[in-house]
Amino acid sequence: MIAAPKVRKGAVIVYPTDTVYGIGCDPYNDDAIESLLRMKGRENSKPMPLLCSSIMHAERIGKLDDDARKLANRFWPGALTIIVKLNDYKISSKVTGGKDSVGIRVPDHPCALKLIEACGGVLVGTSANRSGSPSARSVDEVMDSIRGFDILIDGGKTRGIESTVLSVMDHNITIVREGAVKRKEIEEVLTYDV
Repeated sequence: MIAAPKVRKGAVIVYPTDTVYGIGCDPYNDDAIESLLRMKGRENSKPMPLLCSSIMHAERIGKLDDDARKLANRFWPGALTIIVKLNDYKISSKVTGGKDSVGIRVPDHPCALKLIEACGGVLVGTSANRSGSPSARSVDEVMDSIRGFDILIDGGKTRGIESTVLSVMDHNITIVREGAVKRKEIEEVLTYDV
């Protein structure tokens, strides 16, 4: 993938995922992350999710306990972001918002997976829109919302349903945001109510 070397050198990229368009950069590069935050008009203290190209790369970044692993095996690749304890402390604190946790997922989109793998298996994957604006489902919506990125990959229109965000910390499971994966589906995997 021709964009990957540029991303590894600090470029900010907009790319399609299985949910909405994402904007990302190298999660170890503070300067790239600061640029991305400025583009979104977002404060530094709010964590951003990381998209991974495989469960193996996700486990390198975060600690998946038994519940998180069950969910990952069922819903990845797919639209479930799982917040777990941070495993890789080289990840910029600007990504984690200074917390000891990280949101990770493996998207179900061939272009996104190829890009992420070419970038080393992990990429910042927050929505490609100004903070507080609706998530972008197409390149036109991206262009209407955000400017200043270095690379844009046009993958056509996305599904437009954001990922479900689930916190799986210390045997405490909380739905932070219900999106494409529904509560009932999560409960069926875990065999108890969340």
